[in-house]
Amino acid sequence: MSLLIKKVRLYTAPEHSVDVLIENGKITRIGPDLAAQAEQVLDGKNQLLLPGFIDGHAHIDKSLWGRDEWYENDVPRNLAAIIANERQFRRENTLDSQLQSERVARQCVSRGTSFIRTHIDVDNEIGVRHVEGVLATKEKLKHLVGIETVAFPQSGILQSPGTEKHLEQALKMGADLIGGLDPCSYEKDPIAHLNIIFRLAAEYGKGVDIHLHERGEMGAFSVERIIAKTREFGLAGKVTISHAFCLGMVEPEQQQIFAEQLGELNISIATTAPVDVAVPPYLLLRAAGVDICAGNDGIRDTWSPYGNGDMLYRAMAVGLRYRWRKDSEMLNALDAVTFGGARVMKLTDYGIDVGCNADLVLTDARVAAEAIVTLNAKHTVIKHGQVIVDAGESLF
Repeated sequence: MSLLIKKVRLYTAPEHSVDVLIENGKITRIGPDLAAQAEQVLDGKNQLLLPGFIDGHAHIDKSLWGRDEWYENDVPRNLAAIIANERQFRRENTLDSQLQSERVARQCVSRGTSFIRTHIDVDNEIGVRHVEGVLATKEKLKHLVGIETVAFPQSGILQSPGTEKHLEQALKMGADLIGGLDPCSYEKDPIAHLNIIFRLAAEYGKGVDIHLHERGEMGAFSVERIIAKTREFGLAGKVTISHAFCLGMVEPEQQQIFAEQLGELNISIATTAPVDVAVPPYLLLRAAGVDICAGNDGIRDTWSPYGNGDMLYRAMAVGLRYRWRKDSEMLNALDAVTFGGARVMKLTDYGIDVGCNADLVLTDARVAAEAIVTLNAKHTVIKHGQVIVDAGESLF
């Protein structure tokens, strides 16, 4: 299949209009007024062309998106209470992880998302049932979105005896990474918790993505242990720390040391740009070579009622949280939901250049900054060189 997109403006050079030729799912030519034959021609209407968006931190297995009843959230803002409430909700309600992950993934695709890294709950009650559901969705929607999976012990490993064997089973089933959760504050034994995670990752050749909500010096201690375990198990380039609030709380000298160590081991950071707590020092980390991505986190689940799957909303949240106002600064926010995610997920041939995979988004904006701040834009989305969303209308 070949597709010729006429008259679009690359977000990196919005002052010029070009054509883009796509053949067999790859960008093969970019230039003004291309004289090329294609099976399909798309009028770009002088819109802005962006690479497909990447959600680097999601929980699509437990989204309540599309369910008939609204979930009324009345849970204290306490991690243990939220986790206990979620387990109780599962016991009392039918939650089809395949259906729910498909519903919310389709919503994300309609808003321009091309790739998702999703954490999937694994514990001593549901075992690997949610992993089975999301893997089924991954296969079903592979023509629409790339899904990378993390076997995630949301209820802990040491605090949820029996979970370790289910995590191992999930890795055998095909989960791409293994997750972890607050080694000190929740699990109470950081060495035991991290040993389990890193041992399984090394044994099965998987990556690691650890939720670290711990703050201040406690979080810094956990970061030190994660760095040490990355070295011990030879997993440089395969570890992500999600949230990592503590990196924005420690003294500048410690931030610099962490940035250098994380950069040396190619340990990446995922943020959701929360409004109520510190965030990792973005520019310092990037200057040290640390890859940073952004994610929607949970969308309409028992944790939070927020979210609509649009990564440009998340880019705006990132920009607001870091107080970026200049157009040049806002490109950092866009990077977090595009190339940053690609670097974290180790995607190849990503972007808008000859030879890149044709995973693209067309949106009605003059420049990238306007695309970020424009709400509810009706994107045209291209995946594998095929138009799958036309001006906000899903074709799938």
